[in-house]
Amino acid sequence: MPEQPPYLRIADELRRRIAEHVWEPGDRLPSRAQIGQECGVGENVVRRAQELLISQGVLEGRAGSGTYVAEPRHRVRVVRSSAREQPNGSPFRADMKAVGRQGDWESRTDAKVPAPDDIAARLGIAEGELCVRTTYEFLADGRPIQLSTSWEPYDLTAGTLVVLPEGGPHAGAGVVNRMAAIGVTVSHAVEQPEPRQATAEEASLLGIQKAALVTHIRRTYYSDQGRPVETADIVVPAAHCEIVYEIPINR
Repeated sequence: MPEQPPYLRIADELRRRIAEHVWEPGDRLPSRAQIGQECGVGENVVRRAQELLISQGVLEGRAGSGTYVAEPRHRVRVVRSSAREQPNGSPFRADMKAVGRQGDWESRTDAKVPAPDDIAARLGIAEGELCVRTTYEFLADGRPIQLSTSWEPYDLTAGTLVVLPEGGPHAGAGVVNRMAAIGVTVSHAVEQPEPRQATAEEASLLGIQKAALVTHIRRTYYSDQGRPVETADIVVPAAHCEIVYEIPINR
């Protein structure tokens, strides 16, 4: 078995000290030089370990002050399940209500946006074909906890009452219900989650450290004819949210 990289070993040591209450939430950590001397590593190794723990929400860095043990946070549960599509209301609002929070979102829609190459491939259309793009900031008690950018083929909804996801009589109804309103049956969705570091823009919008750990979910809805009708990139901060998948069992 390959030897664990030094910075991961130091990260484990820092976690252990926090778990054993050597340092309490709000405590300022010793200098990197001091930690490095105690652990027999260089300051750059300590820096990488601290950056990892900051990205995971265990530590927090304060400009000009140092590195501190982060205050514990109650993570918001974000449920992913096709069974949660509702004829009325929002699954997100229902999730937030279940944990005693007020769920809401802000959005911006741009119609007739040329599809970039990766989005075109996911939607099964040619690069540059027109799409309706909607960006979302999902809020819990007014605080952003999830970002999403949604793309729908313009030719699918053009001239209908659902062409704008957040406009008209079906505003905010969700992809499944909006597509049903124009006679398109959504049969299933495919989601591909993967961890990565937040971009500077994402960190700013979510109020997290730059390069903090997030879960990036690529989701695509398909019609019963096999056509992709919507694809989205969903970004959830790992330190603030836990993602749970519900798997319906058909008997």
